[in-house]
Amino acid sequence: MLELDTPHGQARAHVSRVESPVGALVLGHGSGGGIGSADLAGAARAASAAELSVALVEQPYRVGGRRAPAPAGQLDTAWTSVISQLRAGPLEGLPILTGGRSAGARVACRTAAETGSVAVICLAFPVHPPGRPEKSRLAELDGVTVPVLVVQGENDPFGMPPDSPGRTVTRIAGTHSLGGAAVEAAVSAWLATAGAWPRSP
Repeated sequence: MLELDTPHGQARAHVSRVESPVGALVLGHGSGGGIGSADLAGAARAASAAELSVALVEQPYRVGGRRAPAPAGQLDTAWTSVISQLRAGPLEGLPILTGGRSAGARVACRTAAETGSVAVICLAFPVHPPGRPEKSRLAELDGVTVPVLVVQGENDPFGMPPDSPGRTVTRIAGTHSLGGAAVEAAVSAWLATAGAWPRSP
């Protein structure tokens, strides 16, 4: 575990390295939960099997013991700071994929360009608040210019994003909480797709 200073407090990165990695996947948690969710664990297993090192990141508000998330700008700034430090440290020289579940997926999408992410993996992306489709956050997904995988529960009250060029939406059983085995299978299948993301030369 690495303790990393950011402009908004201390974050933590739990790094699991693989031998001879071809890249790395950095994942963030949802707004009210931590890095121990089943879907994050499933994505981490899939990444490790695909020879990616994995870092699970705890935002400063969680490290500080708060459940209520920080404002979006603070989340984004802390996240980009963590990615920069990981690039200079344990993940140096590796192509980095970013992602997360729910609010963590939104952070990864908003910062994909700034972090130099080569692809984004979104678990349970909250397209809109439940029952409020007019409050769409789809622009955050649409703004990503690198390959995107969205793994979404078929009955997610936060909505279902559409497929689009460069974006794969995999629907699995579930709501906004996703089973680890199903997520692992979905992420594994996508990572094995030719051209899903640019590997190391």
